[in-house]
Amino acid sequence: MTDVTSTDGILGRRGMRTGIEWSTPGAARARAAQLVAEHRARRQEIVRNPHLAADWARAAVRAPHLLAAVQEAIGPDVAVENTFLVVKWPHRAFEIPWHQDGIDARVELDPDRSVSAWLAISDATLENGCLHAVAGSHHFGYLPFSSEAEHGAERGRADQATGFTTVDSTALPLPAGSALLMDSRLLHRSGTNTGDGARVGLNIRYVAPGGIRRRDPQSPSPDPVTGTDW
Repeated sequence: MTDVTSTDGILGRRGMRTGIEWSTPGAARARAAQLVAEHRARRQEIVRNPHLAADWARAAVRAPHLLAAVQEAIGPDVAVENTFLVVKWPHRAFEIPWHQDGIDARVELDPDRSVSAWLAISDATLENGCLHAVAGSHHFGYLPFSSEAEHGAERGRADQATGFTTVDSTALPLPAGSALLMDSRLLHRSGTNTGDGARVGLNIRYVAPGGIRRRDPQSPSPDPVTGTDW
């Protein structure tokens, strides 16, 4: 990898922060059970932008401890650019390739005015496909990316980072109700759920005013959470 940046970024040298509470463990696990029951019939894996329609997701993106951590990173005025509910069903092949949350085919986020959050709704373990991240990989800036090979799943094809050599990663198991905050450029991935229960998580992209460098004009406008400068 090339083009190493000179500063640590808004989340420091590692490019991530753990130990953030967005819900009590019991309430998060209860929500996970409800979501699993809701999506079991279709085995739906990805629900896009649930914060626009579901009360539980609107509350989650505004969870006080989580929002305080986001504001500490990008400032007092915060909007949600995008959310994804991800359900990994047990023993069903579903790997998310190495990628960076702040760039894809339709958007590029300013890494000084954006941050990504991953919320564990159920417990995320090594067995059921927790996140793996490359600490400090945000220093290399945004990498080239391409769509993964066609696999026929309803979720579609994910964008995967390219142009880097094999990297050492850190597994990030999280208990239900906790969250991981990531620099928008941080490389991360997750594997297939080989456990016996579904793994449920919510990914959120937060932005400050001016944080969106490029986007598809057909995409929804950022959803303001705090502030008036929108």
